Amino acid sequence: MNLKLLIPIVCLLIVLSSCSHLYTPALYHQDIAYQPKPTSFDTAKSLTYASAGLNVYTNSNYNDGLISGQFNLSRGHVFNNFNLAYGAFGVFGDYENSAIDQGKPNYFNDKFFGAVGGRFSANAFVTSGRTDFRFIGVEMAYSHEFGSFANFRKYLDASGGYFVDPRTDLVSIGLTTEVIFHNRNDNGFQHGIRGFLGTTLGYNKLNDTYYTNSTAEDKTLRSIYPKASYFITFKNFFGTFEVGSQVFLRFGVKF
Repeated sequence: MNLKLLIPIVCLLIVLSSCSHLYTPALYHQDIAYQPKPTSFDTAKSLTYASAGLNVYTNSNYNDGLISGQFNLSRGHVFNNFNLAYGAFGVFGDYENSAIDQGKPNYFNDKFFGAVGGRFSANAFVTSGRTDFRFIGVEMAYSHEFGSFANFRKYLDASGGYFVDPRTDLVSIGLTTEVIFHNRNDNGFQHGIRGFLGTTLGYNKLNDTYYTNSTAEDKTLRSIYPKASYFITFKNFFGTFEVGSQVFLRFGVKF
C-alpha cells in the first residue's frame, strides 16, 4: 500500500480507538416512529393499526450497535382537513459494546434493554385529486426504558468518572410534513412520504461532562434530529421504512 495513504489511515484508527465511550439511553432519538392514519379517500374514518418491526442503529457516538424488535398498536382518525393518531408500543433489544473497550473496567459484550411508551400524532391537510397534503403536523412520544443496560448506566452514573446519560424516561417532540396518495383507480393502494424534525426534551447530563466545552448553540443543534419515512398500504396490510440515525422496517395490519 502507498505509504502516503497508509499514514492517514493509521492516524484515523488511533483517533477512533482513543475516543471516549459514551453511554446514552437505548431509545435516544429512536422513540419517534411513523403513525398511520386514515386518509380522506378511505371509506373508514377510524382505524386500528397493529405492527411489528426491526430497528438497527448506533449510539449517539457511533461506537456501539443496537438492534431491537418493536410492537406497535395505534388508533387513527380522519376528520375534515384534520388527522389524529395515538397509540402504545413496546421494545425489546440488545446493546452490543464495541471492541475498543475490551479489558477495561466495566467492559461488557452486550446487555438487554426494553422499553414501553406511547405516541401522539396530529396534522392538518388539504386534498388535491388523489393526494392528501399533510403540510402541518406534530409528533410526540414518551418512553420508559428498563433492563440490564438501563441499570448499568445508573451504576456508572453513581460511580462517577464515566460519560453517561442515565435517563430512562424520554419525551420527544417534533414537526412533520407528509404527502400521501393512492394509485389510479385503486384508493386501497396508498403511498406516503413523511419528513420529521424534532428533539428530545429534558436535561442531558452529557452536556455538562463530555460536551462541556461546546457552545449552547452546538448543544441545541446536537439534540435536534431528522427522520424520513416511507409508508405503503394495500387493502388491510401496511408497511413502513424509516431512516435517520437508524434503519427501521415494520409490517402490520389495519382493521
